[in-house]
Amino acid sequence: MNKNSSLGYRVSTAPMMDWTDAHCRAFHRCLTKSALLYTEMVTADAIIHGNQERLLWQAPGLSPVALQLGGSDPAKLASAAKIGAEWNYEEINLNCGCPSSRVQSGAFGACLMAEPYLVADCVAAMRDAVDVPVTVKCRIAIDDLPARETLFTFIDTVSAAGCTHFTVHARKAWLKGLSPKENREVPPLDYALVAALKAERPHLSITLNGGITTMEECRDHLKVFDGVMLGRAAYQDPSLLGEVDAALGGKGAQIVSAHDAIRAYRPYMADQLARGTGLHAMTRHMLGLFNGQPGARAWRRVLSECAPRPGAGLDVLDAALEAITQHTADTASA
Repeated sequence: MNKNSSLGYRVSTAPMMDWTDAHCRAFHRCLTKSALLYTEMVTADAIIHGNQERLLWQAPGLSPVALQLGGSDPAKLASAAKIGAEWNYEEINLNCGCPSSRVQSGAFGACLMAEPYLVADCVAAMRDAVDVPVTVKCRIAIDDLPARETLFTFIDTVSAAGCTHFTVHARKAWLKGLSPKENREVPPLDYALVAALKAERPHLSITLNGGITTMEECRDHLKVFDGVMLGRAAYQDPSLLGEVDAALGGKGAQIVSAHDAIRAYRPYMADQLARGTGLHAMTRHMLGLFNGQPGARAWRRVLSECAPRPGAGLDVLDAALEAITQHTADTASA
């Protein structure tokens, strides 16, 4: 694929620290074949100097997956991007939106929105190093900087370096005074500003992120934007991802039920258990799978209590499923 092009996926899952690890992505792929999945943010230094097998391994058949990098040194980011492409990631994304203090101390994340020319240099170096698309995820602005001027200046400067696809979290990031959690909830969403960006820069591919919780909202936003990114909603209620292919993936696609996803994920879990992976490392991503359905609390209770125990195996998964069945039977007979 030409590195100047966008991958063009209509739905993607957000990169989320401590959440979207390799096990999470393997599970999410059992729910949707068409969505673009993202890794957690991985720093360029970690990839260059760390355990690449641990950081970059992914299960076979997971494609398409994007690797999100953190950093602000063009040469290091270029090296990390090249390594990521060698590990068969279809897209390399630069994080310019994370507001956490540990990211700020490393001079990357959302604070880079105040340095668009540095980001442009990073993008240019990464694009020179790889043949896959290089994309950027950002906020609309940071702190007291004016939102429209900051966003448009940032996008125009970085796109001049060859980036054609941006994912925009439609909130400001307040680097002073708000925690990362508060930064995901407190700053108001400004979809209209991101829509204006798309209207005035139609040659760019714009994916909207922030506050999207239903397929109906996805469909509405896709009338305006090239893509939508699902974050906490898809993680905390994974069944939402089970609707993606049927709603947006094309003719003949069907909704993937929770039970369908579990059946598809089970062989992966068995393989990982045989490799020494703890059950909880996988089931922690499944706790919300039955949200809103009868037996959801029983499902969460069994997995939360039993999966972390040493030696826990797939019998725990079976017990959690049985708890749902029993709850349904008890409710029906009450």
